[in-house]
Amino acid sequence: MSKLFSGCFGKFTGAGRKTRPKKIASKQRSIQRLSFSDVSNSGVFSPEDLSISLVGSNLYVFTIADLQAVTQGFSMSNFIGEGGFGPVYKGYVDEKVKPGLKAQPVAVKLLDLDGVQGHKEWLAEVIFLGQLRHPHLVKLIGYCYEDEHRLLVYEYMQRGSLEKHLFKKYFATLPWLTRLKIALGAAKGLGFLHEAEQPVIFRDFKTSNILLDSVYEAKLSDFGLAKDGPEGDETHISTRVMGTHGYAAPEYIMTGHLTAKSDVYSYGVVLLELLTGRRAVDKTRPTREQNLVEWARPSLNNAQKLARLMDPSLDGQYSTKAAQKAAAVAYQCLSQNPKSRPQMSAVVEALEPLLGFDDIPPGPFVYTAPQMDDKENENSSVNKSDSVKGNRNRSLSRSRDENGSGRSKKNGSGKRDSENGSVHGKNSENGSGERNEHQNQNENKNESGNTNGNEITNNEIANEKGNDIEISQINENEHENRQENENKNKEIIENQDDKEKGNIDSYENENDKQKENERGHRHKAKHRFSHKEVGKWIFRSHRKAEKPEHDDV
Repeated sequence: MSKLFSGCFGKFTGAGRKTRPKKIASKQRSIQRLSFSDVSNSGVFSPEDLSISLVGSNLYVFTIADLQAVTQGFSMSNFIGEGGFGPVYKGYVDEKVKPGLKAQPVAVKLLDLDGVQGHKEWLAEVIFLGQLRHPHLVKLIGYCYEDEHRLLVYEYMQRGSLEKHLFKKYFATLPWLTRLKIALGAAKGLGFLHEAEQPVIFRDFKTSNILLDSVYEAKLSDFGLAKDGPEGDETHISTRVMGTHGYAAPEYIMTGHLTAKSDVYSYGVVLLELLTGRRAVDKTRPTREQNLVEWARPSLNNAQKLARLMDPSLDGQYSTKAAQKAAAVAYQCLSQNPKSRPQMSAVVEALEPLLGFDDIPPGPFVYTAPQMDDKENENSSVNKSDSVKGNRNRSLSRSRDENGSGRSKKNGSGKRDSENGSVHGKNSENGSGERNEHQNQNENKNESGNTNGNEITNNEIANEKGNDIEISQINENEHENRQENENKNKEIIENQDDKEKGNIDSYENENDKQKENERGHRHKAKHRFSHKEVGKWIFRSHRKAEKPEHDDV
């Protein structure tokens, strides 16, 4: 198995751990970063102590009144969602709220005292995100620590969580390259935590804790369960088992030993979700498919089986080579042996080249109409409405003129005598009168339309003339096409009639021939004699010749 993934990840040393410096003195460590263990072990921690400890973190301290104004009193119109920490509301901050604060939308998370997480988890979030800065970690802008109120203010992430995009039906399917981009960004954020001078173990890495900004850059959020990693000679942290079922590493569940490799296993689960479009645990599926890792991991090494595992919503629009390499990364991250799992830095190195694979099949062509300004839209709509009205009036007048001319022709052809010549004059007068009336009506309609709407410009007049020419040409072409089709149909019918007549004539000729043959046979039959009759006739003729002539006495 090592041969299969050696080219993907490179060489790993032992358990994949780097040599770390010796344990730093507590005074020097407090200057670099405030440790969560120091805060949690200190007992009562007042708001003043917290603000003093976080000096230099550039966090803003808000009051409850500030955040009520920002969120319009925590109204439901500003409500975004709710998690284990509590409800989240959208707001907007600027210098009016706090001097020097950048104007931007924010997400305000309110701690639910009756919820799953409490003050300890809220404090861990403030300490970790208040001191850690990275492009793939959600930015904590400030907090509120007032009486029983515990609130956090984050940068607003427009696209929400990765979980919604993968598993909610009302979200569009994430394209293949976007999935790789998210996987790479999350790996970079997790690798930053593991390789910090004071390592951090996220402990609850899952799709709902990966937020996406407007351009689908992934950022890790919710550090409530995060822990400081082992230092010095320590190999793990013994802690109470916490996390989400389906994402937690098996050795952590069995022993409570927490390491950075526990996060690597959770990352493998998320990567598998990105590939398959399935949840880590789904009770709605058949029994053998409910646990994603148990169902999918044995097939990650087989190219044919992997094709059946891929998310069907991708509709085959993904790079086969990149999918196989990403599946190889997921396979090793999900190893039962923690020492066989790669470091997150190796995962980043393996995923970065996959964005350049160009063997993605071409997708369906989608035409996007060019955008227009508001003024152009208004002008185009006015021109379209005017042209439509003009075309309708012209078509009505033409149809009426044709009907009038047809009637006059019929009446004129019905009476050709010179005595009734006045009838022709009446018809022509009636026809011309009707035409003039129709033209006057159309002119009145056009004049009323022009007075009610905008004045027609020279360009519009030219367009109308062009429309008249096009309409007349279209009508002439249609008339010619109809005549051609009628002539063709007549020729076809005539040919069919000729064939039928020819068949009838040939049939009659055959009958006549048969009758003539029958008559000939009958005539021949009348003149035939049997051998006996011929013999009798010859015998009689001979006897007549032998009789002597008698003399008279």
